[in-house]
Amino acid sequence: MSIDPHILKELAAWQAQMQKRPSLMGALSRGLQQKLNSYIPEKVHRAVTAAIRQMIKGALFGAKHLTKDPMPIASLRQAEEEVVKKINTYKHTAAAEGGVTGAGGILLGLADFPILLGLKLKMLFDIATLYGFSVKEYKERVFLLHIFQLAFSSAAHRREVYRGMVNWKERSRDLPEDINAFDWRSFQQEYRDYIDLAKMAQLIPGIGAVVGYVVNFRLVEKLGRTAMNAYRMRWIEEHQPAL
Repeated sequence: MSIDPHILKELAAWQAQMQKRPSLMGALSRGLQQKLNSYIPEKVHRAVTAAIRQMIKGALFGAKHLTKDPMPIASLRQAEEEVVKKINTYKHTAAAEGGVTGAGGILLGLADFPILLGLKLKMLFDIATLYGFSVKEYKERVFLLHIFQLAFSSAAHRREVYRGMVNWKERSRDLPEDINAFDWRSFQQEYRDYIDLAKMAQLIPGIGAVVGYVVNFRLVEKLGRTAMNAYRMRWIEEHQPAL
């Protein structure tokens, strides 16, 4: 089965980006963020980690019951036509939600966090299915969490996560069966550090609606593109012998 050269070119560029070392500015920003995090009491870190863990676990185990079973795909190009449509739908849904909550002040702005998180995870479930992978399998849902980290992490952490995703079929055999063994602390801290500034601006009266619309649109777009390339890599790895 041949693969569109354009897809291979895009994937190669993405893989190179995922393995780039942090820039000097990125390293300095990362150091500053870690310093700020060190001033936050440990009990706050534990509380935030527990809250995000519960939100994501709820979405992970709930969305699987709302997601269709995967269908065999004839070609990567055919699957991605549907994937792009799905991403566009989620981008506009998330943007509209961000605009509404951003216009509603601090309370509605805070409500945007779990709503947007749920939309992102549901989109990943749908994308996985379109590429022919079953999200009903526990280890497939762990792969979704890796995609999430790729999209919303510092360059240093992203490189580490990417290395753990290459040759996933083999690597996943060593994964623990308990979802609680996942590194939730790093997950929540990387995600929070990545989106804090943009989402805080959403709480500013007068501009919250615009900020919420634009930020949500771009965050979902970034996650969608990351998922496409992650599943391209998976699909090619698992179908390479048949090419």
